[in-house]
Amino acid sequence: MADYFSQTVVQQTIPDADMTALERLVLQHMFASEPHENGLYFFSETGPSDLIVVPGATLKAAFAGSASIDSSLNDHLAEAIAELGGSPNEVELDLSGMSWECIFQDIVRRSATLAYVTAVSAFTCSKMRPDGFGGMAVLITADTIKGKSTSDFLQEALIEAGLEHPAASPDEPAPP
Repeated sequence: MADYFSQTVVQQTIPDADMTALERLVLQHMFASEPHENGLYFFSETGPSDLIVVPGATLKAAFAGSASIDSSLNDHLAEAIAELGGSPNEVELDLSGMSWECIFQDIVRRSATLAYVTAVSAFTCSKMRPDGFGGMAVLITADTIKGKSTSDFLQEALIEAGLEHPAASPDEPAPP
């Protein structure tokens, strides 16, 4: 069995003052992080997590402290947090319907210091599989999220060079 990884680094330090308590809590569970200057440097050795487990009381406090700030994460988690009832020890949050890119976009929208955030990912595999290697770069601004993978680049370069039909996949030869 092959293990696939998407090592990811968020290249800018995210200022503490620009994140809500809920965004900080969730991002620190989706990514690993290290303090840097007056913020956090986010990264992941295996790939950002979209299923996280957080302490119930911590989640409720972070949500309460962030409720007055415009954030799509607040909207995404409001119903789940309202249904919690007491203070469960741990809460499992499925964030597959909310991308980490959108969380960073909200931070950029509110930030007085960040005009954009960039992230770079390296796709690797524990076996030498043809689909197990590559990468991706993402630019996140207040208005847009744009990304390009190495597969996208190769497809565009092949078409530009006249070596592949636009409808063909990178793994299939172009029709004659």
